[in-house]
Amino acid sequence: MRRRLINSTLAVVLVVIAVFGVSLVIVETRTISSSAQERVDSEAWRLAGIVDSRLISDEAVTAALLSNQVAHDRYAVIEVPGRAPVRIGTRPTGDVIQGKAKGEKGETVTVQESRSAVTREVGRTLLIIAAVALLAIIAAVLLAVRQANRLASPLTDLAETAERLGSGDPRPRHKRYAVPELDRVADVLDSSAERIARMLTAERRLAADASHQLRTPLTALSMRLEEITVTEDLETVREEATIALAQVERLTDVVERLLTNSRDPRTGSAVSFDLDEVIKQQLEEWRPVYRSVGRAIVSSGKRHLRAVGTPGAVAQVLAALIENSLMHGGGTVALRTRVTGNQAVIEVTDEGTGVPPELGSRIFERTISGRNSTGIGLAVARDLAEADGGRLEMLQGKPPVFGLFLSRTPLKKSGPGEDGQTVR
Repeated sequence: MRRRLINSTLAVVLVVIAVFGVSLVIVETRTISSSAQERVDSEAWRLAGIVDSRLISDEAVTAALLSNQVAHDRYAVIEVPGRAPVRIGTRPTGDVIQGKAKGEKGETVTVQESRSAVTREVGRTLLIIAAVALLAIIAAVLLAVRQANRLASPLTDLAETAERLGSGDPRPRHKRYAVPELDRVADVLDSSAERIARMLTAERRLAADASHQLRTPLTALSMRLEEITVTEDLETVREEATIALAQVERLTDVVERLLTNSRDPRTGSAVSFDLDEVIKQQLEEWRPVYRSVGRAIVSSGKRHLRAVGTPGAVAQVLAALIENSLMHGGGTVALRTRVTGNQAVIEVTDEGTGVPPELGSRIFERTISGRNSTGIGLAVARDLAEADGGRLEMLQGKPPVFGLFLSRTPLKKSGPGEDGQTVR
């Protein structure tokens, strides 16, 4: 592109020089020739006037008396009737410029000048014109190079930006070039880079969330299947298979929920549901895991609460809190339900050492973990809770208490014994 811009600019300049330069040379050559002819004619008439005045006064007309009246580079011949011609100067050789004048006494004055003087003057003029043309060409090349660099360098930068986008580096450059068209292209590339960056971030987050959310349910499912393979009791096989099928359905719901949340974190499908069912399902799913490590999981608090949300999302939030207690906590894990205002609260606590003070509220940030874990679980749980209009908070650091707040739907009165029940 640089070469094309330079060549095109140089071609335009050369055409302009050819058109106007040749015309200028022709005009200047004619002007110089005309000026030389006029000078010779003027010299002849002036000399004729001098000769006339001397003849009228009967003064002598000789070369010695008139030599100072003729320029040193010219040759003059004065022809007076009845007298010998008077010659002044050296007769030029070759092509000459000649001027003649007729006096009142019948004398003829001829003045000649060598055309080489005109040729030299024309040559000097052509040299000046050529020097000016050369300067114009040099200036045009310099301007063309500068303009080519101004246009080509941004295009090179934009090509590099596009190549970086194609290679998976979506960082926008935010570089502009003071050329509206190029700046428009840069704006589009930066916008595309930002969109690609958001898409890549969402895809990576989805992969990480899916890996984290599916790992534990799949482990629990595999344990159920192992129990089926080692038992010979048909009733136990049927019971474990039924639970495994329910876990498969919940896994399907987890995947669908993750996909929906990756497209729009605020997209929820909230309905009114029974909290007891969700808590019971989580207890059944996690009880074998806790038993395998010699720990217990229990529930207590107010029963028959109905909340507004997505049952699958609430189950995932509780699963994340229970898994967090399994990995980082200790002792018995307790799920307690209570009511505050128009909200139903599910608290998850354990008997471990709690959350380190330096983490504080950062516990819900991605990649933040008190131990060598991914730091994704609580962040995903918070996003899921907020997607249904709820919220997840750390109510206490030591011992750790996490609270899931959900909008509550009013219930008709239930019989006695709703509170304080414990399930193991």
